[in-house]
Amino acid sequence: MNHLPEPTRPSVVQLPDGTHVYADSLPTTYAGPQVIHQHIHQAPPDKTVQRIALGSGVGAGAVAAGVYFGPLLVGALTAIAANIAFLAFLALVLGWGVHTVVKSVGGAEGRQAAKNIRTAARRRRG
Repeated sequence: MNHLPEPTRPSVVQLPDGTHVYADSLPTTYAGPQVIHQHIHQAPPDKTVQRIALGSGVGAGAVAAGVYFGPLLVGALTAIAANIAFLAFLALVLGWGVHTVVKSVGGAEGRQAAKNIRTAARRRRG
């Protein structure tokens, strides 16, 4: 049972200079620019920025730079955000640790100081 299509035999054309060429490899005639009537939001997501950029007159080099550096920038910003989140978590854990140690070691004076800070904060709020 063969599910493959039958191979097609390409036609050979003799050119005026005497050489032979396959008809499949002949250049097609240029019919002018191809206009695709398609809304910008119907384009695949990775092509939308390129279409906007090329449509606004930006050169292909700028589009290529955007295609290359766009994901690179997203990756760098994600790494920076992850580092900042980790540092914030570390500061939270260290602050909790210092608070717990001071509260347990402080004794009566520490409890009174914490109470004074709480009442001062309540007065300030309202």
